[in-house]
Amino acid sequence: MSQVLITGATGLIGDHLLRLLIQEPAVSAVAAPTRRPLVDIQGVFNPHDPQLTDALAQVQDPIDIAFCCLGTTRREAGSKEAFVHADYTLVVDTALTAKKLGAKHFLVVSAHGANASSPFFYNKVKGKMEEALIAQHWQQLTIVRPSMLLGHRDERRFNESMFAPLFRILPGDWKAIEARDVARAMLKEALSPSQEGVNIIPSAKLREIARGEA
Repeated sequence: MSQVLITGATGLIGDHLLRLLIQEPAVSAVAAPTRRPLVDIQGVFNPHDPQLTDALAQVQDPIDIAFCCLGTTRREAGSKEAFVHADYTLVVDTALTAKKLGAKHFLVVSAHGANASSPFFYNKVKGKMEEALIAQHWQQLTIVRPSMLLGHRDERRFNESMFAPLFRILPGDWKAIEARDVARAMLKEALSPSQEGVNIIPSAKLREIARGEA
């Protein structure tokens, strides 16, 4: 039975994944540190603090598998610095905490187009985050790169609302993907990894895994 750590559990992918983890017989315990308390979730250790790092520090029990579903936009974060803190620093902190607690497999949500050399700020930060995690030399590191996410948000993102119809019809890895499919694919990869070492999974492959086609 696996003991699991998840950050980003109040987000679009993280909420779906947390509910899947609670229902999964192979998972014996879930720790979900968050910045705001979870609602209507039972049986989960949920330390919470607006800084998240303090909540992470409260997780003390051993961990087998860790998930990081943290992610925002520059507009939501309010500044470049705040975005880097949310999408790079806190992700790396999650990984370091998980490794210290004994985790062997780390699964993280990145983004389609992530590239440390990208001229686009968002993609560049995501790429640098991936590089930082790879440099930690995980026994198993799964990086998922979804395209535009579909699903209900409490607060709508303007760009996603405007471009969603286009991304629904784009081909391959550009095509928008349901957040619940990303969560399903991550859980499947956690319980039965398809590849050893570093495994980067593009958006189209995530859909295949979620639907049992891979």
